[in-house]
Amino acid sequence: MPRDSSKPSSQNNAELIARRRAILPTGVGQTYNVFVDRAVNSEVWDVEGKRYVDFSGGIAVLNTGHQHPKVIAAVKAQLDKVHHTCFQVLAYEPYVELCERLVALAPGHFAKKAFLLTTGAEAVENAIKIARSATKRQAVIAFGGGFHGRTLLTMGLTGKVAPYKAGFGPFPAEIYHAKYPNAMHGVSVADAIASIEAIFKYDVEAERVAAIILEPVQGEGGFYVAPPEFVKAVRELCDKHGIVMIADEVQAGAGRTGTWLACEQWPVAPDLITMAKSIGGGFPISAVIGKAEIMDKPQPGGLGGTYAGSPIACAAALAVLDVFEEEKLLDRSKAIGELLTTGFKAMAQRHKCIADVRGMGAMLAIELCKNGDPHQPDAELTKRVCSEAIERGLVLLSCGVYANVIRVLVPLTASDALLQEGLKLLEESLVAASQA
Repeated sequence: MPRDSSKPSSQNNAELIARRRAILPTGVGQTYNVFVDRAVNSEVWDVEGKRYVDFSGGIAVLNTGHQHPKVIAAVKAQLDKVHHTCFQVLAYEPYVELCERLVALAPGHFAKKAFLLTTGAEAVENAIKIARSATKRQAVIAFGGGFHGRTLLTMGLTGKVAPYKAGFGPFPAEIYHAKYPNAMHGVSVADAIASIEAIFKYDVEAERVAAIILEPVQGEGGFYVAPPEFVKAVRELCDKHGIVMIADEVQAGAGRTGTWLACEQWPVAPDLITMAKSIGGGFPISAVIGKAEIMDKPQPGGLGGTYAGSPIACAAALAVLDVFEEEKLLDRSKAIGELLTTGFKAMAQRHKCIADVRGMGAMLAIELCKNGDPHQPDAELTKRVCSEAIERGLVLLSCGVYANVIRVLVPLTASDALLQEGLKLLEESLVAASQA
């Protein structure tokens, strides 16, 4: 890849990595030995001037791209007014406007309310708090392969041990994991629903379950999409037993799947929705949106946070919503999905190590296997592909219970030319990794 000669080589990645390793704990992981100097839209330059095509989008945070001018302008304007008061002490209008707009975009023919937080894990924790307050119950059902955060409660909800839960127990009680449907690996919708029924039979009675939480598309779990018939069956179970249904849209939301929320494509509506990542365009903010009658159950003071819904992040999020409308990014998400899916499927025809191509909208992944057998996940090949890609100037992310899935979360503002460049670099990396 060409290097940016305008950047003086006053520092390099190796020096910065050495400083990082000397002062940061081992547990703070880093995928690549790269330090970023600047970024624009879907391109990044490191401190040595090397350019990268960004197919990671800050792990689904940059659906509107790096440094979107409208988002940056909104933040600068807000900085000239007020940058912090704590909303629970002195309120500000952008917080209220953002909640109004998020509620208007949420599915479900019922009255809704919303409030803001700072991180995805905070949103999930507060959704559980609300469900417990509303139902006066304690138990929660989540799913194997799911990811909901790194706090103690959200680690407990997460259905993946390494690296998120290993060595950090014990976890909060009354959390149970059902099977998430995955036809490729032998888990049918019937199997998944039966696993919930088994929890009711063997672990906790349905009348003590406060919530069932699921991702419309599992993020860390491998980009497996929840089938409509599964979602409908979960909704029926929740209605039958008075359980709150929570859609964790932290990674799938904000237009990534071709609709503002992935659960808009469901045949039913959830009771509560959690959002974070791309709603702030790179500025930390999250939200819980849901049925007004459920949302109103916690008492005053039970919800909130010092930095929750900061003026800066609210201004950024309102600009993100404007950008989606003005630049028709939902349509663009679908178009990107079609372009990448076509490219991935063509690639799969040429490389039998690609066991599957899947996703929704522009939330896409390829799963890698050994010997053309989807039942032999190839984590080592996946790791080599990512290593080859970063050397060629392409930023990729892996995921999956078997660590054999490459996911693409490229900004929705990326050009077709850049997408094609990324596809070319990915295939080159796949060939090199397969020959290694």
